[in-house]
Amino acid sequence: MEHLPLVSVIVPVYNMEQYLDETLDSVLASDYPSFEVVVMDDGSKDASLEIAKEYARKDPRVKVHTQPNAGACAARNHAIALAEGELILPIDADNTITPDFIRKAVEIIIQDEDIKVVSPRADFFGDRSGEWVLPPFSLNLLARKNIMDTCALYRKSDWKRVNGYCEEIIAREDWEFWISVLKDGGKVVKLPDISLHYRIRNSSKRVTDRSLKKHVIDILNKRHPEFFERELGGPLRYRRTWSKLINKIYRIFHPRVVFVNEAYADFTSFVKVLPVYFKNGEGRVIYKGRNELREFRYKGVDLVVKSFRKPNLINRIVYGLFRPSKAQRSYEYAEMLLQSGIGTPQPVGYYTERSGLLFTRSYYVSLKSECPYTYYDLVKTNFSGQEQILRAIARTTAAMHEHGYLHKDYSRGNILFKETDGGVKVEIIDLNRIRFRKVGIEEGCRNFERLPVKDGWCKIMGEAYARERGFDIDVCCRFIHEATYNNE
Repeated sequence: MEHLPLVSVIVPVYNMEQYLDETLDSVLASDYPSFEVVVMDDGSKDASLEIAKEYARKDPRVKVHTQPNAGACAARNHAIALAEGELILPIDADNTITPDFIRKAVEIIIQDEDIKVVSPRADFFGDRSGEWVLPPFSLNLLARKNIMDTCALYRKSDWKRVNGYCEEIIAREDWEFWISVLKDGGKVVKLPDISLHYRIRNSSKRVTDRSLKKHVIDILNKRHPEFFERELGGPLRYRRTWSKLINKIYRIFHPRVVFVNEAYADFTSFVKVLPVYFKNGEGRVIYKGRNELREFRYKGVDLVVKSFRKPNLINRIVYGLFRPSKAQRSYEYAEMLLQSGIGTPQPVGYYTERSGLLFTRSYYVSLKSECPYTYYDLVKTNFSGQEQILRAIARTTAAMHEHGYLHKDYSRGNILFKETDGGVKVEIIDLNRIRFRKVGIEEGCRNFERLPVKDGWCKIMGEAYARERGFDIDVCCRFIHEATYNNE
């Protein structure tokens, strides 16, 4: 090999005095010339730390660190953070590897950047013998079971990309890590010869982890809902093998509609799992009242998702069978406004779901607005371009009315604006209550009634509104004044 990347062999240790020397001997016998061994003692109470230090005194390739007991994931993360290698190979402190494992794995992984993981064939020793037969890698199978051991070669850059091993999970942490690394693509290559010897003990972690099945599945579903949605059509179930079938049956009784703008087709999996994200408290809460607004960053894009409150029983029947949901209307009305040249955040998609014939929940997704201020900010703060902002808001209102759009929740929080070099950008939000009809002068001016005003504001907005619609300026100013005054 022309280039010999440094491999950091990561050995987390907790009370392994009986086996650690055998593990380290097998690693140090490797025929690959460029590697280091990073031992992380996880607060052992036996002689493990002293054994590791003795190896470090004899061989400069061995580096020993210690930490208070925090679990295998924390120990691996700590060790990898301190490691200098471009490539990472974790090995449990009671297993052994063959002398040619590292060399052969490196030869493969450096051939292709798309190769994310090189795994070994393995056999058992200790309380069990024979080959550990694992199926060929596939994402769909990885969604249902752990099909790779922790001991496999990968790039440190991928560890950084997925933020390391999940320290929330206390069993099958390697399964969660491989999902993180591979769910968005990448090849897995298995070496043809047995390169890992896996020790079986009655007290080994692999055996004791079986009692934590529910914990593992709950954490996996929380961390990777999009992955399971894509591969299994829904969450990983406690009866893992039956997950696809169970999810198909669930969808028969809980049908949903997921619509995503074709320009954001890559966001489909995100939209499909919005109920999971809201249930788990993901995203940043912007507003929480009757409905809830959360901000998410997904694939480098800032999104705002509105979760609509479950309606009363009558409306659950109406929305379930006859009328589009508020989320669907929000999306469709946003498209209509944009086509009419009226500003609103770019709609991305919506999600609606029924339970039987009854509507249950819906979500509307849009890009986050570039406008940082609302009409309420205009009331509280003295903007230098105040008159220009008021005129822009009035012109936007007039444009809506000219197109026959009457916003029935036209309040100070639903008008956004931003001062730009070319003027003022205005966007209207919370669109599901728009009504469509011819809007006359009196009804149009009355639409300003929920906007608080200061001295002179009615005249400024009335003039701008009247000019846009070809109405009498004095009449518009009087109607707007009466509407806002009567609502104070």
